[in-house]
Amino acid sequence: MNERALLALSPFALCAFLSACTTPHNVQSASVSPRQPRITVLYDAFGKAAGLQKDWGYSALVEAGDKRILFDTGDNPDILEANSKALGVDLSRLDFVVMSHRHGDHMGGMEYLLKVNPHVKIYAPKENFGVYGASLPSKFYRKNDKLPPYLRYYDGSPPETMVFGSAWPRANFELIDQTKEIAPGIHLLALVSDKPTTLELKELTLAIQTPDGLVLVVGCSHPGLDKIVAAAQSIDSHIHLIAGGFHLVVATDETIAQVAALLHDTAKVDYIAPGHCTGEPTFAALMQAFGDRYLYAGLGTSIGLGARPQVGSGASPALALDAEDRATYAVLYALSEDAPSDEDALFASVPWSQELALR
Repeated sequence: MNERALLALSPFALCAFLSACTTPHNVQSASVSPRQPRITVLYDAFGKAAGLQKDWGYSALVEAGDKRILFDTGDNPDILEANSKALGVDLSRLDFVVMSHRHGDHMGGMEYLLKVNPHVKIYAPKENFGVYGASLPSKFYRKNDKLPPYLRYYDGSPPETMVFGSAWPRANFELIDQTKEIAPGIHLLALVSDKPTTLELKELTLAIQTPDGLVLVVGCSHPGLDKIVAAAQSIDSHIHLIAGGFHLVVATDETIAQVAALLHDTAKVDYIAPGHCTGEPTFAALMQAFGDRYLYAGLGTSIGLGARPQVGSGASPALALDAEDRATYAVLYALSEDAPSDEDALFASVPWSQELALR
């Protein structure tokens, strides 16, 4: 039945049609249909999408399988809120959050996240006395049992494990200090930087197993892309995509060339989608090295995952309507007070009315 015929149905027939379109079978099939796996950039300092606010920092919504994952929260809660709303991304609907590391431009938007989703599970790197909280065995400090109790910590009887608070004491943190599979096919790579400016900084990388190989989402790659690639390849030697910050923003041309060779020639990564702290000279070098396998990943970009990742913009999460949904919408519109009274005008005014042929 086409839409013109639907619009000519009697009210009784219309009701019968609508009832058939909303059977439990149809509702169930719509609810279980998986979303297109993708990465949507919510926060960065460059981009082409209008209506979004650029700022130094990084955040991305990662949708893979049946999981919605927020990776980092950017630098400013107001900007994270504005950009998320502009892109139609509801941060109250998340399975969990990954905080890559403790730098402010990756965790500064936490206030907005916790306002809309206060109990969401947040994975974060475990560091001694870290901003996300920590715990240590009480034997970490030297003791002197010859002192009187009033000069001893806990009167000389400390708890076996000492738990230290975080900057967000009511947040639901789970601290990670070693590589771990947190959901089927979804891993967190836990690495430590040995670079002079970020010595001992712990950082998590999100690694997702797909039929096309591993998809990695990196925050700033402080431990080094060589270490991240090696850790990832212990899970799957085939890395399909790396997205996020490569931390080469102040690197020399020689260092940039070495990283490009590592990714392209040694690790044989299929696609890259660099952003944030990768650096403008590195963008240019990687575009030259990867050609059409370099994916633009500016603010507002949506990268559809798959064998050949597709780049789009304006990642509204609204589900596409199938033919039956469209026909149902047409009937509802025809019954509404907004519909034109003239039949031809009505048919022409219904969205998609020219798209659907006889079914």
